[in-house]
Formats: sequence, C-alpha cells, structure tokens
Amino acid sequence: MASPRHFIAPLLFGLIGAAMLVGLGVWQLQRLEWKRAVLAEIEAKVHGDPVSLPAAPDPNSDKYLPVSLTGMLTGAEAHVLTSDRETGPGFRILAAVQTDGGRQVLVDLGFIAEADLATARPTGRLTISGNLHWPNEVDSYTPPYDATRDIWFARDVATIAEALQVEPVLVIARSIDPPVPATLLLPVDSAGITNDHLQYAITWFCLALVWLGMTGLWLSRIRHHTD
Repeated sequence: MASPRHFIAPLLFGLIGAAMLVGLGVWQLQRLEWKRAVLAEIEAKVHGDPVSLPAAPDPNSDKYLPVSLTGMLTGAEAHVLTSDRETGPGFRILAAVQTDGGRQVLVDLGFIAEADLATARPTGRLTISGNLHWPNEVDSYTPPYDATRDIWFARDVATIAEALQVEPVLVIARSIDPPVPATLLLPVDSAGITNDHLQYAITWFCLALVWLGMTGLWLSRIRHHTD
C-alpha cells in the first residue's frame, strides 16, 4: 500500500506548478485590462479635435495627435509597398506637402492600387486633417529602398523625410479636401494594435489544467506501483 510520503513531493510539484501557471494567467488578465485602457486612451486622442501642426512635434508625446493643415503637394513622393485585401498590390503614398506656413512635411495620402499609381495628384491647395504618427515598421528583415523601382518597404519617417528633404513629421490623413483621385484613405485607429492578452490568459489557464491532469496521472501511477 502506498505511503502518504510517496505522494508529498509529486503533489507539491503539481500544485506549485499549477499555481505558477494560474498566476501567469491572472497576470495576463491584468495586462488585458491595462491594454484596453491604453487602447481607449488612444481612441480618445485619435478622434479629438484637430489642432494646428506643432512647431516641433515630439514622437512620444505627440503620437496620434489630431492635426489639421492646408498646403500644396510638392510632387515629391515615397511609394511604400503594401496590399489591399480587395484590390491587391499597391502603395501607401507618402507625399511632401508645403504648408501655408512654409513648412514641408510628409502626409500619408492613403492606399493606391499599383495600376493607378500614375493617376495625377491634385495641384491646388488642400485642406488635410489627420494624426501625427511615427510608425515602427522597420526591422532587420525590412529590405532597403529600391531605387531602381522607386519602392520603399516601410514607412521609415526619418529616412524618407531625409530623401524627400522635408521635416521628419508624418501626418496620416483622415480627410483631404479636395480628395486625391484613386486613393483610399487609411486613417489611424487602434484596430491595428494587437491585444492578445486574453488568448494568452486562456493558454496559461489551460496549461494549468493540463498540469493538474498530468499530476493526477503521476499520483495514480505511484499508487499502482506501490500497491
């Protein structure tokens, strides 16, 4: 017959391991609430009343700041390769805009299909509302700028701004008046910001159940081997 001492170590091992896994699940639930608060804050900021373009925008404090400006396209553009689920391959157009105040900044005009890239852009004065953004899209796998085909592979604000000789400031357009032909606006929102903490929490809780199940099986085998 199995002695109680045979079960102590496996039982402690199982309970401690399960407690750790449950703790990780609870931590992910806490992270979930934190992330939801962050997303709500971003949404509130994104859809706030637009202000004039700051003199020296800060990538941290001014990220997602809603702004409005008026100016004209200079003709300088960066074509960032991307795709649309319905349209297929195309580009995000990052265009240089000279504001009425004499500044030159980048404006993300939105998506244009590859076949429509040559469509003429407006030559007159534009009124643009949107959000400041410094997308973090560059990593070690991002190809460099393809000068032969004039294609960029990420919205690298600093590098593109240097290439187009404008300020390293990007406004992602929410509205453009008059509209840019053949271009689909892709305004900033929180939909593209991942929030996988609930899935992580469920994973940890499921692992805890599996751990307890394996512990029960281990204890059952000990009992049979010692009978």
